Amino acid sequence: MNQVCENPSSQRDVTLQPKRPALSWGVKIKRKLKSVAPFLGRFRPLVGQCCHQCTPESLGLKLLCNTPPLGFQNLTCVNETHTGYRGWLVRRVCCLLFVWGREVHPGPAGDRRHRVHSSERVKKALVTACSSDETKAMELEMPEVRGHLDTILAVTQTFISPSLLRLVNWLLLKIFDLMFCNVQINLNQVAALRRSTQLKAPLVYVCVRQSSIDHALICLTLFCHNLRVPYTIFPAHVRQTWLRSILQRLGVVLLPEGSGSERDAEMDSLYSPVMTSFIGELLRGGASLCVGISTAEGHSGQWLARVHQAISDGLVPDVCIVPVGISYDCLPCHVIRSQASVMSALGFALSLLKGDHRGSVRIHFAQAFSLKEMCESGKCRVDGGRPLQDLLMTAIVHNRMDSIFSQKDVSWLLPDAVMPELPPAHRQQTIALTLHLIYSSTTNMAVMSTSLVSCLLLHKHRKGVRVSMLCRDICWLLEEVLFRNTDVGFGGSLVGLVHHAVSLLRPYLLLAAAPPTGEPIIAPRSDPDSLLILSKQCDVITRVFIHEAVGACAVSAMLSEVVGCGGGEDLEFDAVLGQNELTEKSLQLTHLLSPGYIPPCQNAHSFALDVVDSMVRCGVLVMEEVQTDAPVCDFMKRHGVLSWTVSDNPDESSDSDCEEPDIHTYKLSQPSQCPKLLFFLCSLLSVQLRALCWALESLHYLPLPITEKDCLSQLHTHLKNRAQLDGARYESSSIDLVKMALRTFIDLGVLIEDRQREDVYLDANPLFSQGAYKEKLVLFFKQFMFN
Repeated sequence: MNQVCENPSSQRDVTLQPKRPALSWGVKIKRKLKSVAPFLGRFRPLVGQCCHQCTPESLGLKLLCNTPPLGFQNLTCVNETHTGYRGWLVRRVCCLLFVWGREVHPGPAGDRRHRVHSSERVKKALVTACSSDETKAMELEMPEVRGHLDTILAVTQTFISPSLLRLVNWLLLKIFDLMFCNVQINLNQVAALRRSTQLKAPLVYVCVRQSSIDHALICLTLFCHNLRVPYTIFPAHVRQTWLRSILQRLGVVLLPEGSGSERDAEMDSLYSPVMTSFIGELLRGGASLCVGISTAEGHSGQWLARVHQAISDGLVPDVCIVPVGISYDCLPCHVIRSQASVMSALGFALSLLKGDHRGSVRIHFAQAFSLKEMCESGKCRVDGGRPLQDLLMTAIVHNRMDSIFSQKDVSWLLPDAVMPELPPAHRQQTIALTLHLIYSSTTNMAVMSTSLVSCLLLHKHRKGVRVSMLCRDICWLLEEVLFRNTDVGFGGSLVGLVHHAVSLLRPYLLLAAAPPTGEPIIAPRSDPDSLLILSKQCDVITRVFIHEAVGACAVSAMLSEVVGCGGGEDLEFDAVLGQNELTEKSLQLTHLLSPGYIPPCQNAHSFALDVVDSMVRCGVLVMEEVQTDAPVCDFMKRHGVLSWTVSDNPDESSDSDCEEPDIHTYKLSQPSQCPKLLFFLCSLLSVQLRALCWALESLHYLPLPITEKDCLSQLHTHLKNRAQLDGARYESSSIDLVKMALRTFIDLGVLIEDRQREDVYLDANPLFSQGAYKEKLVLFFKQFMFN
């Protein structure tokens, strides 16, 4: 004791440095952040309006406009105020009372099976399947055909049980409360949806397929707001008999027993007529439908065709289509699969018990529009387009641009093998409708906080970033998103935004502390699973900035050409870029985009012109001033007013007598240094372009000819191996990008389809077996990637 007192400094050190628990990374981040005002206190864009060109009358109803803001509602937050009772007991059973007080529109099956079996469409299909003799076919059906028909007709016995529906929705409220921190609903959109029910037309809700709980969220939302719960088209193969029975009593339309996949079922000659008659009977009874669509071949377009066929057959006067956009903060991996099984259900239950993935969900219901107006008014753009091979191959091989100014053919969205009885005009209208709904549903999705953080970490700060700099970039990116009339699925302060996003993405991030100040540094993990999940979160940002991303890649391609012509090694950022060349490069890249990126009503050339304008608007390019003889104040020539010349010979008069508009030239706004915004925008599409390059380089490893399923599997393996050799860029090896690359190669003619056998076989085009043509195609893809 004396020794300690004699050394007061040592005693002071002991008493002033007690052991303290280490601070968590979340507390460290919060201490380094500065509290700011809420983002959404000033502006919230109006989203969800229908197309002004195809459905002007539906837009004129102004279902979403002229209404006071009603705010948002957390669907899973149910308390005693939602019931007609009060008291301590009510507070404990309020959710049960709320569910049992909801209005349910029952949908009994009745004699629906008999009506479907007696329809003319099914009778004609039976004649074709049984015998060429119609009398013999109607008197005595073949036993094997009768048994197969009974299996398909069992699907028509689907109905909605009010008691079971209430019980399941009560369970869903409990499950979603464990799975998500909130499920936000825009009450203004719900009010507009309620007004659309007064039009006395059945409603068809359409969303882009993301997970197996998309339809459950839509049905739960409608149930909680006393709206008619729709029949759900969920073409999955459920093996458990008890699970099939429960789902069919909830109005879920499944695949017939014995069908391996939706594609196999659609190849059945009896399945399509039965389902078409079944959908018509549902709509005639006033039922609503919920359909999920995707850009995969032959998926979901046929269900929209069957809805349209009900109008053509006179079963219903009209149908209202409601695009639905669902945005997830972080979707649990157990609910991404579309196949239902006991093991997946158990894995899902374990994830709930762990308490992971407590993200939020935002559901947007767009304005309902008339299907009859879109398809029969003639205002919807319906054209077959030209194959991608005709559009781009002359530009790739011969460097000719005369064929790129047409539309791309996307008839594979509804191939001829699916619903062969459909007239060609109806098929084209269905394809146009599918394109509209894919675009409407994706643009209706809100941008979540995890998407902002993932995009910045992958495409701007891949090697890591300090939290303070990440916050500044989030503010900038958020303003750009709102400026492009896209809603966001969050609100509050910057502290809460960053902490919430990093908490959800914590398994996929690396966190460290900077030595001098201890400020947290965040970087994405380099393992494949982390990069694939972060890249999936970035898809919505790419769609928001698609004009700028295409324009940045076009600028990169032109700068690369300047380097190639000059023989230098570094890019020359002080180069002059012509408007026509920029438009052509943008148009070429536009044809490579998957459906849903550009508005269906806008042709590709007009979109490319908007791309060039967007590059000027965002500050990447500046228009170069060209010295002309006409003064700046010459209003007539500046606005392109025609001035005519007088010629003595009338045969010499031509259109060249008119003044042609000046062709603009552009330069980079920061030629002295590399513009960071240009690199960021180029990186958004580099994921898809890199996948195209890797897939093309891997084709010679495949044992062609090969089935499409095996080709997809082996090509996916090659891309994962290629990413492993590269040591990074695993986000370019996802299965979705492999499907996109395979579809692109088929459209370009690199691979040839053979549909004459039982399965679809793919073989190589002899033209691209030559090294010169293959090298040109690789260079065509690589020119848009900034290195």
